[in-house]
Amino acid sequence: MKLDILAIGAHPDDVELGCAATLAKEIANGSQVGIIDLTRGELGTRGTAETRFEEANNAAEILGVSVRVNMEFADGFFVNDKTHQLELIKMIRKFKPEIVICNAIDDRHIDHAKGSQLVCDACFLSGLLKIDTKLEDDDKWQEPWRPKQIYHYIQWKNLEPDVVVDVSGFMDKKMASVMAYKTQFYDKDSKEPITPIATKNFTDNIKNRAIDMGRLIGTDYGEGYTVDRYIAVDSLFHLK
Repeated sequence: MKLDILAIGAHPDDVELGCAATLAKEIANGSQVGIIDLTRGELGTRGTAETRFEEANNAAEILGVSVRVNMEFADGFFVNDKTHQLELIKMIRKFKPEIVICNAIDDRHIDHAKGSQLVCDACFLSGLLKIDTKLEDDDKWQEPWRPKQIYHYIQWKNLEPDVVVDVSGFMDKKMASVMAYKTQFYDKDSKEPITPIATKNFTDNIKNRAIDMGRLIGTDYGEGYTVDRYIAVDSLFHLK
């Protein structure tokens, strides 16, 4: 299956929080979109790896993504080394995305920046001819593939975006996908410990940030991204 967009997050719910409205909009426009979770989120204070897996599948169904894969790397302890890079390269070459969207380049959770750099390095290495990879269920060597662009969504920290996507009309679907993670976010009746993302303030701020991003570009809602390299356009008229 070839994907137009592959969204990658260190934990189940990273993608939903960071770029779900963008994905929903692109899916509505006919793009094939997939999600990869690097870990099962097993170190999370609330819920379990099993509940996170179920919630991730529910969120994927809400968004309408074509595929969702969990790499089962160690939550909190995965590293950006050859072993992890090769496993991710296999997925990049399998799905051949034109665009990859991944974690913030700098953030509160240590896995976010680690995941961001791991994805960037794997995307580069995936394009090298002399790196040989095979999928476990396939005897054929994979062909090199390098995505055309990598975008980093914004997470806990208020990073300054390089690009803001107008996601007006898709915030309800984003919020529905986020709240599919019932164990993770605010629930006044929950008996689970309170965490920074399980407060009403955090849930409210998901939409508030999108409103502010929209304000900056003259729309109702926006999702911001940073980039590692310049974005090229054919004409200044292609920029809004």
